[in-house]
Amino acid sequence: MNLPTQDTQDGFPVDGLPARRGLATEAVHAGREDLVALGLHAPPLDLSTTYPSHDSRGEAARLDAFAADGAELAGPPVYARLGNPTVARFETALARLEGTESAVAFASGMAALSAVLLARNALGLRHVVAVRPLYGCSDHLLNAGLLGSEVTWTDPAGIADALRPDTGLVMVESPANPTLAEVDLRAVAHACGSVPLLVDNTFATPVLQRPAGHGARLVLHSATKYLGGHGDVMGGVVACDEELARRLRQVRFATGAVLHPLAGYLLLRGLSTLPIRVRAGSATAAELAARLAADPRVARVHYPRTGGAMIAFEVHGDPHAVIAGVRLITPAVSLGSVDTLIQHPASISHRIVDETDRHGAGVSDRLLRMSVGLEDVEDLWTDLDGALGSERTEGARRKETVGGR
Repeated sequence: MNLPTQDTQDGFPVDGLPARRGLATEAVHAGREDLVALGLHAPPLDLSTTYPSHDSRGEAARLDAFAADGAELAGPPVYARLGNPTVARFETALARLEGTESAVAFASGMAALSAVLLARNALGLRHVVAVRPLYGCSDHLLNAGLLGSEVTWTDPAGIADALRPDTGLVMVESPANPTLAEVDLRAVAHACGSVPLLVDNTFATPVLQRPAGHGARLVLHSATKYLGGHGDVMGGVVACDEELARRLRQVRFATGAVLHPLAGYLLLRGLSTLPIRVRAGSATAAELAARLAADPRVARVHYPRTGGAMIAFEVHGDPHAVIAGVRLITPAVSLGSVDTLIQHPASISHRIVDETDRHGAGVSDRLLRMSVGLEDVEDLWTDLDGALGSERTEGARRKETVGGR
């Protein structure tokens, strides 16, 4: 597998975004440009909920301006629900990595998606066109209409025909959770016409893919995952153009779904090691995927062309036995941490999705999803081999039977 090693090719990024510093350099330095002038080396953590001001007339004018257009407040902060300097550093850095004008951070990935839907609904654009599979809770939020949205599910080829005058959003996830299915983002963006395309880029991260360079107007991350990278912070973020960001800031202010400053601090720190973590995890995942594909106990392996540290695989035997059998690998929800996690989507992350819809999206009852961390590949394989061990004879028998036919 060829892993990305740089952000540009012949002076131009391979995904068509404006040439900037290399991705690894941006990951370390973006959002920190003013530290030298402040006499600091490490970014500061600002935990203030409110800020003093003796100019109440000036504050009123700034608040009126924000209410009118949602632009970031010029001058000193006012109140944490309007903005926080530590969170703003993370937003600046993530926008630089994704190649967008702006980014708006939220308390979780689901809060970020909810804000997008509310912003579009406020314009009377309640219809969403979406491609399965998506993360289970994203699927549920759209399908249940909890925020007043109406969804049409389709495959990538049917997007253009599914659009309506009140369509406010097209949503895809690529690679998708949990099957790692991929879509041609440039083709999907073309099919969207003037309707904004939202791409959930949680699995790929900007290290492996930058959807804005392929026509996406909104790039969603569950920042809890790879952006944080250590399983100790929850957050969400949408990278987008400034026009859409202004709407999202207004929704965030109204709903209060703000990212806590400590979370913003940890996420900014997480970005600095994102490229090296993703590339190291990807190399290990590619090796494990190859070994699983050759194993008679495994029926099918899903590993994306984009690469990455996520693997999905279907076993011949009982997937719950594998979950119960791992010792080094942690059986737990979530992903993107430095340690390896495994879970059974049909029981947990996608349990909320209707069984028929779940199976139609390729999420079988024997599918396991694994987020590969930074452990030694041999140690991970030893653990997997042991967890699959009880299925060795049965799996081999099944493959021999199929071959004999």
